[in-house]
Amino acid sequence: MNPQILQEMAVRYFLEVARCGSVSVAAERLDVAPSAVSRQIARLERELGTLLFERRSRGMALNAAGELLAAHAKRAHQDVERVAGEIMGLRGLRQGLVRVVCTEGFAHDFLPAAIAVFRRQYAGIRFSLDVCSQREVPVRVRDGTADIGVTLSLTSHHDVRVELRMPAPVRAVVAPDHPLAGRSEVSLAQLMAYPLALPDADSTLRQLIDISCSRQQLSCEPMFSSRSVDALVAFAGAGGGVAFCGELAIRYRLRAGQVVALPLRDREMNERHFEVQTLAGRVLPEAAKAFIASLRAQLQADGGAAPARWRESGATPAP
Repeated sequence: MNPQILQEMAVRYFLEVARCGSVSVAAERLDVAPSAVSRQIARLERELGTLLFERRSRGMALNAAGELLAAHAKRAHQDVERVAGEIMGLRGLRQGLVRVVCTEGFAHDFLPAAIAVFRRQYAGIRFSLDVCSQREVPVRVRDGTADIGVTLSLTSHHDVRVELRMPAPVRAVVAPDHPLAGRSEVSLAQLMAYPLALPDADSTLRQLIDISCSRQQLSCEPMFSSRSVDALVAFAGAGGGVAFCGELAIRYRLRAGQVVALPLRDREMNERHFEVQTLAGRVLPEAAKAFIASLRAQLQADGGAAPARWRESGATPAP
């Protein structure tokens, strides 16, 4: 075997196919012809003397050899990024790229504002922000396509380090002139009398609401549903009804008096946590470490959580 092949373009193409599960989708993302991707995969398999994928009718999945190669390639890529980050650190954190992935609720106000605050001090640091589902965030952190994951978590995840963690209970979101706006807290049962704006059935927030309603034998039928948290909150703020969200995702609307967030008495609505996640065992680039420190400082300065409510931990155990 030629060891150089593990450092060449073939590995880049291999990793993209591993992520996508499809040669054609990988080719589209790489902006090359599918035949070029197929040739590079075949070359890798020929040099290594083994197949790397299981060819299926609906795509390709890594076999045991492919999993080993993918793990090696990701570690090698992260090592390069780490060394580059350390070099940047020697130059005073003047350059670098931080790749962040988050759930949709944090992409509208919270993270863009946090990034803007950070770049006032470190103007040379670049950011990419991608949005995905809650269950995909730790996957993206584990496979190395994101340096930092920002999400709402109900369980622990194998090979994921929790850098920051704080309670993130679900709130009922209403317009300032809503009949319930002056209450100190409400229950789901009280909210059933008003039009409900709920996320789609596959979201974990909707699943929490459905579980709580089922336990209490409440009929929970949305008058407005959407995958967009922003759309649901805007509907509630316009007087359309009641939406559900964590305070952190809507803190600027709360400060501006556009909406009111009411605590919920129901047990299931208070079991979520806000988490900043990274890959366990990975030495982060200096720019990523600095951004996490900035997030911690910003959140504590906002008074959103007393120091005792924060947890900095190592890798969480497997669920």
